[in-house]
Amino acid sequence: MKNIIHPASPRTQPTCHSTAALQKIVFCVLLLWMLQPTGAAAQRDYTADSAAFVNADWHADTLNGFRYLHHHFMHRQVFNSNQCFSVIEIPSGSPSRLCFVADTHLTTVSAFAARHGALAAINGSYFNMRTGVPVCYLRIDGREIGVNTPSRNDSIYRKYYQYATIRLTPTRRPRFLVPDSSRMAERALPDSNIMTAGPMLIRKGMDIPQRMDRHFVYGRHNRTAIGLKPDGTVVLLVVDGRHSREAEGLSLPELTRVMRWLGCCDAVNLDGGGSTTMYIKDRGNEGIVNHPSDNGRFDTAGQRPVANAIILTQTPVKRSPRSK
Repeated sequence: MKNIIHPASPRTQPTCHSTAALQKIVFCVLLLWMLQPTGAAAQRDYTADSAAFVNADWHADTLNGFRYLHHHFMHRQVFNSNQCFSVIEIPSGSPSRLCFVADTHLTTVSAFAARHGALAAINGSYFNMRTGVPVCYLRIDGREIGVNTPSRNDSIYRKYYQYATIRLTPTRRPRFLVPDSSRMAERALPDSNIMTAGPMLIRKGMDIPQRMDRHFVYGRHNRTAIGLKPDGTVVLLVVDGRHSREAEGLSLPELTRVMRWLGCCDAVNLDGGGSTTMYIKDRGNEGIVNHPSDNGRFDTAGQRPVANAIILTQTPVKRSPRSK
């Protein structure tokens, strides 16, 4: 039954908004404020940054079914900061395929890659660093490996970083969706391989507004992301961070811009910070081509053991202990 609100009599008719109406207006204003960039970032013209990024002399190699690109910006050309980017592009016709892998204990990305004979790999979704248990939904080869941990004092709704879901098609191409707020929504999906992370950065060509009231969003950190171009090319990106001189890292709005500059119409933020790692077979130190930050040095030796990863392979993946 609808609530019926009787108009106030002429004697009691208020001359200004009611308290409830004022609260609603204040809430809407605060919400809009939180979703907007603050300070100089709100007024900045990014044309020069975009030109510097696109026109840089990128190191590029064509490898086994994919392309690897790398560039280190050292003259504060992008977002008025030094940045180091590593990119893998997998064209739609590539024989390579993506796979999710996990283990019962924390494992480095290079170890995951070596175990499964991967051509390339990046770290995957979020996990409990103490127990190694995923804190976002994860399904591998039809087996549920992890579920979305609940929000504080709430067993129904999901956390901010659980609002993007990656599904692998039977040919192991990624497809993206924004799940509803129900914490177990992924269980209704028929796909055999599902990884939830987030937040979603770009969906069907539209930037997704981010909440600017938390450091996870507006702070600069190492970042890992996966995206898709309109022509079906898959983009894997890692951005080094936490090195004030060599590579500051990106905020999520900045990461969104970078994924747009790379041509993505869909993009998802994955686990970042010290987990951010990219592996390419027969490259770098144990295959690591970026600069993981857990050792506090700008080198390739600072890998953080992680709970899961996304790998690129041309052969069927052996099941991990978690997926048996």
